[in-house]
Amino acid sequence: MGAIAIGFVAAGATFGIGQLLLAFVPWAWARLLIVTVYAAPAAVAGYSATHGIAQMSMPSPVWQTVFAVVGAVAVGITAVVRISGMAPPPGQPGRT
Repeated sequence: MGAIAIGFVAAGATFGIGQLLLAFVPWAWARLLIVTVYAAPAAVAGYSATHGIAQMSMPSPVWQTVFAVVGAVAVGITAVVRISGMAPPPGQPGRT
C-alpha cells in the first residue's frame, strides 16, 4: 500500500511541476521541450499497445509495425495537444 501511495504522490508532484514550468517558462523552445518530455512516454505506450493488438489480429509483421507506428503517432499527438492546452499561452493577462 505504501508504494501505491508514493506512486500517486510522485505522479502528482511530477504533473504539478510540469504545469508550473509550462505556466512560467517564457521561451517557446523550452515549452516544447517540456511537452516532449511528457508526450514521449505516451507515444511509446501507444506503440506498445497498438503493436500488441496488431499481433493478435494480423499475421504480417510489416503491417503490425505500420499499425503500431500509426498508433504511436496518434497517441503522441493527442498527448502533445492535451498537455500544451493546459497551460495558458505566453502573454496572457495575469502572467508576470
